[in-house]
This record gives sequence, C-alpha cells and structure tokens, in this order.
Amino acid sequence: MPDQLIRNVPDDLLLWIEQERRDQGKSKQEFCLQMLERAREIGDRDRLPLFKTLPPPEADEADGLGFKFIDLFAGIGGMRQALDRIGGICKYSVEWDKYSQKTYREWYGDTPKGDITNISPADIPDHDILAAGFPCQPFSIAGVSKKNSLGHAHGFDCVNQGNLFFTLATIIEEKRPPIVLLENVKNLKSHDGGNTWKIIESKLKSLEYDVHAKIIDAAGWVPQHRERVYIVCFDQRLFGPSVNFEYPDPPEGPKPKLRDILDPNPDPRYTLTDHLWKYLQAYAKKHQEKGNGFGYGLANLDGVTRTLSARYFKDGSEILIPQGEGKNPRRLTPKECQSLMGFDDLKIVVSDTQAYKQFGNAVVPKVAEAVAREILKVIQKHLTNTKNECLLKRSSNGQRRLRTSNRGRNKIRQRPSQVHLS
Repeated sequence: MPDQLIRNVPDDLLLWIEQERRDQGKSKQEFCLQMLERAREIGDRDRLPLFKTLPPPEADEADGLGFKFIDLFAGIGGMRQALDRIGGICKYSVEWDKYSQKTYREWYGDTPKGDITNISPADIPDHDILAAGFPCQPFSIAGVSKKNSLGHAHGFDCVNQGNLFFTLATIIEEKRPPIVLLENVKNLKSHDGGNTWKIIESKLKSLEYDVHAKIIDAAGWVPQHRERVYIVCFDQRLFGPSVNFEYPDPPEGPKPKLRDILDPNPDPRYTLTDHLWKYLQAYAKKHQEKGNGFGYGLANLDGVTRTLSARYFKDGSEILIPQGEGKNPRRLTPKECQSLMGFDDLKIVVSDTQAYKQFGNAVVPKVAEAVAREILKVIQKHLTNTKNECLLKRSSNGQRRLRTSNRGRNKIRQRPSQVHLS
C-alpha cells in the first residue's frame, strides 16, 4: 500500500497534537505513529470515532479513553485508585490532612495540595472528570449525633466543613468539567429533613448539570455494609438536558465474606485487653436495658461487617473479630481494614491510629470504579453519536466551541478553554 499524505489538517487537531506530544516528550512523528498504533490495537474492541461503524464496546473495555481527572478532598485516594484502574490520568489532587498526604504520596508518587479554600480555580488544570469525596462528618449520622451532644452546629452550619460544598461548587462553576463524580454519606439525602440535599441538588442544577444520585451499599463488592450516596453530574451544555445514565449492579457470583480478608496469624496486640472487653460488655448491657442499640459488634466471619468508621482507632467496638471460646475478641488490623475497604495491597506508612482514621474516612475504590465504568459508557455513546464525533472543537480564533446534536444540526456556544476527551 503506498504512503498516505493527509492534507489540510484542522488547526484544532494540530494544536491538540502539539500539546499532547509535548506532555509526553515525543516528536510529532512519534506521537502520530503512537496514536495510529493505538487505534490499530483498539480495533474491534472500542467504538471510538475512528471506528464508528463497529458494534458498541463491552462494559469491561471502556477504559481506552485516556480521560483526565482531578481528585479533590482526596483522602488516601479511593477515587484515584478507581479512576486509575480504568485508564484515567490524574492531573491534580487536593487533601489538607498531612497524614493522608503522606499515604497519598507513598501510593501515587505525588503530594496533594493543601487547603482547598486557598486554591484558585484558575490554578487547577483542565480535566474531564472532577472527582471529590467532600467532607461527610457534618452530615453523617454519627457526626450529627456527636455535634448535637456537644452543642455544635452540623450540616451547612458547620463552618469548618459543612460549607466546603460551596467551595467545591465554585470550582465546578469556574472549570466546568464535563462530568462530576461525588461521594458522601447516606445521611446526606435525609439530613435536616432533606433540605441539605435539596440545596446541593439545586446548586448543581443551577450550574446546568444533569444530576443523578443513588445510595449504594458496598457489600456487593467488599465484605462490609457501607452505604454511601454517589452523585454523578453531566454538563447539560455538552450532553443535553437529560442523560441516560444507569448505576451499576453488584458483581454476579459469590458475595464477599469477611473471613476471606482476615489475617490467619494476626499480631496478639490487636486482641482486646480484659479491661476493655469487660467495659464494652458492660456498656452494651447498660444501653440494652434502656432500649438503645449502642454496643459492640461481633462480626459474622461468613458475612459482612458493620460500617468501618474513622473512630475505629478508639476501641474497635463496631467490628470485633471473635477468636473462639475463652479468648477475647480482637479488632481488625490496619492491613485488614485496607482489604475490607477494597484498596490495593500497598504499604501502610502511618501509625495504626492514622491508618484506622484514613480507611474509616475513605471511598471504596471498587464501588467508585463500577460507577465510573458506567460514566465511561455515557462518554463513549456521546463520542460516537455526536455528528462531529468529539465533545469539543477549537474555533479559528482560539476559543473552544461546544457542539451538541440538535435535530441533526450543530449548535455552537462559546465556553472557557476545556480539555479534550480522547
């Protein structure tokens, strides 16, 4: 086959090639050959614009898009592990806690920025997906109970944490990411009689996002009962007023069991002392007599645990592992907590106390990954169904132009500079 010459390459494509090849440290020829080779390898697997006549991809092959994301309120990177696993490229991360930063740096090789309230949206790189597990303590059942007992404000009235959602909303408004993926506690939707969720949903909709929300129990992916609300938002200027997005179902097959993640030879120091075990039993008995449900929880080794919380470091009472007759139960080890949350088996570089806090506050990567794979299906469908077969185009004057399908015709609006979904 003779050599092919492509003439009249559009300016926006030339600019994209130049930006990408610089990011990768390649020459134009090397980058173009790499892209052609990648397209050839994808072949029958992915229905990218180059292969628009091929059948839709399978669900587990949606990670060929190479999307870019940012990780806000990152913690120890539950969202990052999820998005990394399906081909995402993290461009920016934010986490204020120094111990979580230490873990994040060890696991991912970069240190998150600190206080998000001191960050200008202009300093945040363009991205395709904004991922954030914004602080949940002001809205969680445990957090609200504790703040009430201390006479402290909760929800949006919690100055230090509750108002951080509005900081997040400002970033969304300024950067206009095509997709927003948020995670928070189940109680977010019922807090303050549902008013908290109404405010959050209303704000996101006012920014012209199609908002989806569902409470998902992680027990289908890990041996832990952990209900969290996953909020997925699509930019209506890109995807239209209503997106056909479906949340994932738990994997088929045998359900996870606690015993599958337990250390067969745990260090004896995780066994409760006689004093602590007696105290927990007495405490539980006192509340049972009052008709309350407070108390320790002996886990079913062939089932799932209660929800792991950040307070686990105190006494481990919500998840105790039975060790047979005549022996006090034990708490989970930090490595077991890592497995219970579904994280990769990475080195723990902080104290047990900090590790328990970090895992108790974390996002379950396997659940976030399942949600993100459904998001990629929407992206792929949009890429293949849009007339121009891309989300964004650059006009001759250097500004981005948004193109969306409108009864077969292109509708063009001006918008701030944005990243290609490729």
